[in-house]
Amino acid sequence: MTLRFYYDLLSQPSRALYIFLKMNKIPFEDCKVNLSQGEHMTDEYAKINPFQKVPAIIDGNFQLTESVAILRYLSREKSVPDFWYPKESKAQAKVDEYLEWQHINTRLSCAMYFQTKWLQPILTGKPPKEERVAFFKKQMIDTLDNVENIWLKDKLYLTGEKISVADLLGTCEIEQTRMAGYDPCEGRPALHAWMERVKKEAHPFYEEAHSRLYRIAQKHKGEPPVSLSKL
Repeated sequence: MTLRFYYDLLSQPSRALYIFLKMNKIPFEDCKVNLSQGEHMTDEYAKINPFQKVPAIIDGNFQLTESVAILRYLSREKSVPDFWYPKESKAQAKVDEYLEWQHINTRLSCAMYFQTKWLQPILTGKPPKEERVAFFKKQMIDTLDNVENIWLKDKLYLTGEKISVADLLGTCEIEQTRMAGYDPCEGRPALHAWMERVKKEAHPFYEEAHSRLYRIAQKHKGEPPVSLSKL
């Protein structure tokens, strides 16, 4: 039975999972969930994911939420190269190290900056509070500097010399800041080279997953539109 994939490409982990599925030629039923139209908040979608977030999958009669859990599951259950989530204990532990770190670092800091500066003003119709934007920007900068100086020190990818699920999650989170008008690569040559490396390896699916984000970033120059329906 075909995997059913529930996602929206404006969601960072949705993009990571989309790229992973496409790169590994894992067939799936395309179940788009339009976040801007509130489709994730319906009673129908709550049966798929009671937390009413994306992504989610149904594989046969097995339902699963949370992007990290989904990527680990697919790496075990589907025919994918071992480098994505290695079976060898120490190599797997290095990937897990980033996956655990990212929850309150890359994911939290980049998402909170994006939400505070860009998304919340759209939802509330009120300008962002500058002190909150500055607070989350500092956290994000500290996190991105850690990616530059610690995670990418002497390595091509976050957890070693080959791409892994960690790199897809990491780049997709960092790309989100562009919609809020931030250039994460400025002043960070190692991070920039790594993102370009992942983009090249994941071509053309990386560009496909991010095409709408890039259009929004280019059109609005970091300024939030009047409403989500204008995206």
